Amino acid sequence: MGRGRQKAKATKQARDIKYYSPNTDYAALQRELGASNSHSHHDADDLEPDYSDYEDKYADQFDDDDEDTRQTG
Repeated sequence: MGRGRQKAKATKQARDIKYYSPNTDYAALQRELGASNSHSHHDADDLEPDYSDYEDKYADQFDDDDEDTRQTG
């Protein structure tokens, strides 16, 4: 197969893939999305880690850095 025919075939295949629209089973999609929401309901506040121990430990180290910066101008 020559380059022209090969390129035309590749273009046709790419176009077929790009515009391919399979039949969507919306009922199955709704069941799947509905099932995942009922099983995995978590509040964001429950998952937030507690960093208060680290804040106190390193607070002095980073407060001093502001005074050591060079000022230009």
